[in-house]
Amino acid sequence: MPRKNARNTKNRIISAAWKLFYDQGYEDTTVEDIIFESETSRGSFYHYFDGKDALLGTLANVFDEKYEELIPAMDPGLSAMDKLIFLNHELFAMIDGGISLDLLARLLSTQLLARGEKHLLDRNRTYFRLLRKIAVEGQRAGQLRTDLTANEIVKAYALWERALLYDWCLCGGEYSLVACTDQMTPMFLRSYLPEDGKSAQEVPKQIPKNRPAEND
Repeated sequence: MPRKNARNTKNRIISAAWKLFYDQGYEDTTVEDIIFESETSRGSFYHYFDGKDALLGTLANVFDEKYEELIPAMDPGLSAMDKLIFLNHELFAMIDGGISLDLLARLLSTQLLARGEKHLLDRNRTYFRLLRKIAVEGQRAGQLRTDLTANEIVKAYALWERALLYDWCLCGGEYSLVACTDQMTPMFLRSYLPEDGKSAQEVPKQIPKNRPAEND
């Protein structure tokens, strides 16, 4: 129970911090604001974090919370390719609508400069465990090519998503992240279908209902 309570306290701090970062900006948010919003204490905050900057690395936690929400909402009957497209669309829609470009750029910058833990590359994240499960099941069902390992497919997919995020930041968010990924990710994933194309869908049949038109 104490471990669960500790996890809840840490998650409350993280959730409160990112809400404030989005609502009033990173620079204008103080540690005291985060403590007040999370209804925790100064001691609790500094037990988990050295300061406000340390919270930038927790964006990976926010992403994983989104994946945990999506798992029960995802149709188990979807092909492996469609599952990956669904997850990609939903996460990028959250980023496009709820994570400021400045904050995302800060996170990516800290990961480039970090000499220690690379939060986005942590293989224990929900993100990587979920992707590997989809890849393994997709290969067993004949929906993904088997000349590559599941880990190789996951690594390529994760690299692809990071590339999209980096490019969006480099371009200053001048285009819709969601519209871009909805158009380009299916094309990328087709290279991981079986060569005969008989056991997998080349074009996903179930598209998230809130998917925008590609020319938006």
